[in-house]
Amino acid sequence: MKIDVDITFRKLEIFMAFMQRGNIARTAEALGISNVSVHRALHTLEENVRCPLFIHQGRNLVPLPAAHTLLEYSQEVTDMMSRGIEETRKTAGIGQGRMRLGTLYSLTLETVPQLIMGMKIRRPDLELDLTMGSNQTLLSKLEEGFLDAILISLTDSEIDMSRFEALPLFKDDIFLAAPVASGLDTSHYADLRDFRQHKFVSLAEGFATYHGFQEAFHVAGFEPEIVMRVNDIFSMLSLVQAGVGLTLIPGRMKRVYENTVQLMKLAAPYQMRQTLAIVFERNREHDPNLLALAAEGRMYSRQRVTAGF
Repeated sequence: MKIDVDITFRKLEIFMAFMQRGNIARTAEALGISNVSVHRALHTLEENVRCPLFIHQGRNLVPLPAAHTLLEYSQEVTDMMSRGIEETRKTAGIGQGRMRLGTLYSLTLETVPQLIMGMKIRRPDLELDLTMGSNQTLLSKLEEGFLDAILISLTDSEIDMSRFEALPLFKDDIFLAAPVASGLDTSHYADLRDFRQHKFVSLAEGFATYHGFQEAFHVAGFEPEIVMRVNDIFSMLSLVQAGVGLTLIPGRMKRVYENTVQLMKLAAPYQMRQTLAIVFERNREHDPNLLALAAEGRMYSRQRVTAGF
């Protein structure tokens, strides 16, 4: 027999609540809906099943034997569906004891460790799988369901905001980086046109600073001589330290390399800022693991503001 499409889980929920309480008013109060909504649900369910479920005795609605039969199967089918949804979420890795987090390399110095420490306090049994990569790679993995959340630069990403939620963490300025031995005067702003004869190293396409690097030199009106492209920011800064070339990097790297790398503020035409954020699927906003990550992200953002960053 074909099941009527109007027999919904919501109607079954109201029906089971009524069968338990035996009173429309108490059912409405328990479910937070109106008496009319309860009555309508019971009446239309009776129509959809196509047999009498209740009789009226005065102002009371009394279940017939058919209603008790339907109750038995309703409980069975809703329990089975609940288990099915739970198993489905387990298969998708949602709300379980493991979380797959993606991040930019540069955020592993401070931001990611602080977020992870906070999450471990909130959810001590949570295990975290950490994946590092470029903006482009991380966003692709999130879209394909291989990651639960990512920490990337919004400035350099094309994100479908109807599908994804983005929680900003902080903004970061971009600087010209050179080895300390170069002796640059960091008290002045860097006009990139003055560095036309210098060699440069760069991140590969798809990384957070790649687009800004290209745009800055487009404004400067020349193509820099790039002697090497690498796939992580630490390798790039090692090349700067060794005197292989100059580069552009975000200010968050300064504290780690301040003894070996000079940072110069860019002159006004080339100045740019990255907005770093946590990104995850909107339809997973109630996942306990993501709620914990979002809460830690908001706390981290407030701490940076308080500290004057």
